[in-house]
Amino acid sequence: MRGFQGSSLLLCVVAAAAIPIVPWKVKCPLQCVCQIRPWYTPRSVYREAATVDCNDLFITAVPEDLPAGTQTLLLQSNNIARLEQSELDYLRNLTELDLSQNSFSNVWDFGLKSMPQLLSLHLEENRLTELPDSSFPGLGSLQELYLNHNQLRRIAPRAFAGLGSLLRLHLNSNLLRMVDSRWFQMLPSLEILMIGGNRVDAILDMNFRPLSNLRSLVLAGMNLREISDYALEGLRSLESLSFYDNKLVAVPKRALQRVPSLKFLDLNKNPLQRVRQSDFTNMLHLKELGLNNMEELVSIDKFALINLPELTKLDVTNNPKLSFIHPNAFHHLPQMETLMLNNNALSALHKQTVESLPNLQEISIHSNPIRCDCVIRWVNSTETRIRFIEPQSTLCAEPPDLKRRHIRDVPFREMTDRCLPLISTQSFPSRLEAMDGDNISLHCRAMAEPDPEIYWVTPSGVKLIPYAHDGHYKVHPEGTLEIMGISAQEAGLYTCVAHNLLGADTKSITVLVNSSFPHSEASLELAVLDVQPYHILLTWKPHLNAVSSNLTWSSFLLSSSLDTTNVARIPLGTHAYNITRLHQDTEYWACLHVAFVDLQAKVACVNARTKEAIRHHRFLGDRQCLLTLLALSILLLATGLVARCGFGDEPRRAGDALWDAGAVRVVYPRLAQHWAQGPRSGQLLAVEVQAAPLDS
Repeated sequence: MRGFQGSSLLLCVVAAAAIPIVPWKVKCPLQCVCQIRPWYTPRSVYREAATVDCNDLFITAVPEDLPAGTQTLLLQSNNIARLEQSELDYLRNLTELDLSQNSFSNVWDFGLKSMPQLLSLHLEENRLTELPDSSFPGLGSLQELYLNHNQLRRIAPRAFAGLGSLLRLHLNSNLLRMVDSRWFQMLPSLEILMIGGNRVDAILDMNFRPLSNLRSLVLAGMNLREISDYALEGLRSLESLSFYDNKLVAVPKRALQRVPSLKFLDLNKNPLQRVRQSDFTNMLHLKELGLNNMEELVSIDKFALINLPELTKLDVTNNPKLSFIHPNAFHHLPQMETLMLNNNALSALHKQTVESLPNLQEISIHSNPIRCDCVIRWVNSTETRIRFIEPQSTLCAEPPDLKRRHIRDVPFREMTDRCLPLISTQSFPSRLEAMDGDNISLHCRAMAEPDPEIYWVTPSGVKLIPYAHDGHYKVHPEGTLEIMGISAQEAGLYTCVAHNLLGADTKSITVLVNSSFPHSEASLELAVLDVQPYHILLTWKPHLNAVSSNLTWSSFLLSSSLDTTNVARIPLGTHAYNITRLHQDTEYWACLHVAFVDLQAKVACVNARTKEAIRHHRFLGDRQCLLTLLALSILLLATGLVARCGFGDEPRRAGDALWDAGAVRVVYPRLAQHWAQGPRSGQLLAVEVQAAPLDS
């Protein structure tokens, strides 16, 4: 979709190729060719034009005695540096003049001050450096002006004065550093503007506001890093917009909301890392969207495309790191017919994603590292009615026993319905360098069934989960870790963990800050936090840049023979472990083994003895406690009888309603105080019992 052009232009080219060219029987200049050729006006109106073709003759001046009826004069690829007015004055029917690829360096060298019939002027690939005010006087009927591939550094505010009929303006591939809205105040009829290829860092507010009739805008290859919210204000008729090959790191969604008639949008070849939630929303007339050739694109997040009722084609191809499309990435795209996802890093595509597109007719997922198991098994279900583009190139990459098999040839039942998480290696670099104070994003994406959960572990062992903010760390639910203003102390090994009910997958990335990478020099210590008859709780301090941790334990039986050694893999970010299912009153020996990123390994061990299980509660055998409980029960019973029977049929006081409850709690402070003065330690200090009203 680079530089969208109207379909009418393509039809014109095809039609022109089918119309024969006939000789024009006039006295033709030496070496030139005179013919009657098909020609389409800038408004796509067909004509047969008397044409004099003097291209590629290396001449330095316009040939003399051109036929008076000449309508199209082609002087491309010559060495003409100056053109006098008198040289073309007599060509009253001239409508197109091509002076491209010559040696003009100043607009005043053209001598075109009075050619009201001229419709199309080609000046591309000359040596123009500046356009002063009123650069094109006397060309009031001009509809096409080509100034691309010159060396323009400056355009005066009123350079295009008098060109009120201009429909197409090509300023691309010059040396402009800014876009001035005053240029366009002189061009109320402009429909096509190509200004790409200029090193403009930003499009400012209201830059194109005067161009209310503009239909196509090409801003390709401009080094654009941002688009202000009101940069596209006033473009109410714009249908085609290209941001191809810029430096945009985020979709300019607020600016796009101000283009109500947009139909074709090209964002190809930009360093976007994520298509985020609501990046494309409520664009009611958008028909085609291109997100191709993005070297840094990792994922299309949840609800990235919302309410695009006329979108029929989505191109997301040739993105080497794109490994994840959220199951709910698309919402309310009722007219989507074609989904192009080939040549990415996708291991699968969720069935839910496809089901969200009710009108989908064809899909392309070839040339991806497809994992032929649980997530992608819908492809071979009997319910699938979608046509796969290039099915012969849609091959399995995993598991090994299905590698290079055509995905459509793998029976549905051979694919498992559940699978472990698998973190994409294409979207997960092994190393990243940053400077102190940089904002960085680390992306981790995994697909599995059931859907995996993702968390991160910092070099110091802190576990970071989605939605929770920890200082300047933020983890997004899709798996991106954002670090705001990283410091040298935070350099080290960052690990992503993706897990579901079946297991987990981990990947680590080394982050250097100012080329530094800290190493842990502290000793590893393992401590016993709690001991019970059947379990021992161990704890340890996290260490910098740990890659993996394993805990082993075994018991020494009475026979002094070593029991079977047990091993547990400790998830990163875990700093305590409860060893369960142990024997009571038994000595155990436990060791923590930690491997570090610098290939070092440390071991710390500790021994502990489980307690003996207590089979009886001591206070139940305490005679004094039993007598106390018995006395208290009798007292409560007597109190209940008095409350129930002692007042006869007298009306109850307001407080008596308490006894209508099913149960009440009674505590006697004086008794509790008396017990507290007992001489024996561990005596009962208070008793809380349930009392119920007696039946009459």
